[in-house]
Amino acid sequence: MTGDAPQGKVTPEVFARDLAPHLGAARAEVVVGPRVGHDAGIVRVGAGRVLAMTTDPLTIIPCLGIERSARLAAHLVASDLWTTGIPPAYASVTLNLSPAFDDDALARWQRAMSEAWAELGVAVVTGHTGRLAGCSDQVIGAATLVGVGDEGRYVTPGMARVGDRIVVTKSAAFETGVLAAWLCPERVRERVADDDAFARLQHLEREVSVVADCRAAIRAGVRERGVTAMHDATEGGVLGGLCELAAACGHDLRVEHERLPLDPAIAAACAALEVDPWWSCSEGALILCAAPERTDAVLGELREAGIAAVVVGEVLAGHGRLWVGEPAGPPSTFDAPLPDPWWAAYARAVREGWR
Repeated sequence: MTGDAPQGKVTPEVFARDLAPHLGAARAEVVVGPRVGHDAGIVRVGAGRVLAMTTDPLTIIPCLGIERSARLAAHLVASDLWTTGIPPAYASVTLNLSPAFDDDALARWQRAMSEAWAELGVAVVTGHTGRLAGCSDQVIGAATLVGVGDEGRYVTPGMARVGDRIVVTKSAAFETGVLAAWLCPERVRERVADDDAFARLQHLEREVSVVADCRAAIRAGVRERGVTAMHDATEGGVLGGLCELAAACGHDLRVEHERLPLDPAIAAACAALEVDPWWSCSEGALILCAAPERTDAVLGELREAGIAAVVVGEVLAGHGRLWVGEPAGPPSTFDAPLPDPWWAAYARAVREGWR
């Protein structure tokens, strides 16, 4: 081990070379296994029912503290499962703790996470908790969520169809902007319009989730009746998420840059961190595709839930490429996400003591 691998998700090339060929037994009931751009797997369990499953790390973000981090961690993994349209019901939780994570910290984490699980309708049914020297003080474990639903009611990013409209909720760099307001509040406050805008930005911490977005969108219907695909725009930002969605469905996506949503306060926070908002962590922003004749209904359900959403483009025939129309000049094209600038910005902020 050389120790020089980049931070963040492994690249699609690494996934294809080192992970995808080695996934254990081949079972016929696995409908959707690990694939680029997919947030969850789907397994057929009989009688017209499927099981949706996903896994995500559990992380403590120091600037948020234990309780806020626990709630965010629960929503991050729940968001991934909700992109199938199947709500999570059961959790397996593993906590691999540093000895410095004492009983008081563990109790605070568990109470906060239990409250979040209860709000999400999730029961913890198994897991493992232990302490071991060398474990991280920040990435403290992982959670696996499972839900069961009708075989004709789930969606995946691979189901996007040519002609579907592409919708993005909330704002690009949603997670980046919110975390920046907690990580270096003085620096961000200097950039945003006023105290009210800054307070709103910090308060958005409870909306770093797409659970409500998914729940609202699928009320309009799924597949040919409404939403055909959903993807959580996390690491790599909105443009990275669009690249992953294009790879997942095998079609080209064409979006107009000027239509992509970017909240002014979030833009200011990204400027404070010196990151590109279009490629930076955007948990809280949902990318979805909808049948063209049902797009207005999907937007109406999101609007009714108080969630901002805009049509940014269309699914086109092609081979899995993202086309971004620019206000002037030819469109930009991308075959894979660019590196997420959040990791380097966060490390720099901590290293240099930004406040």
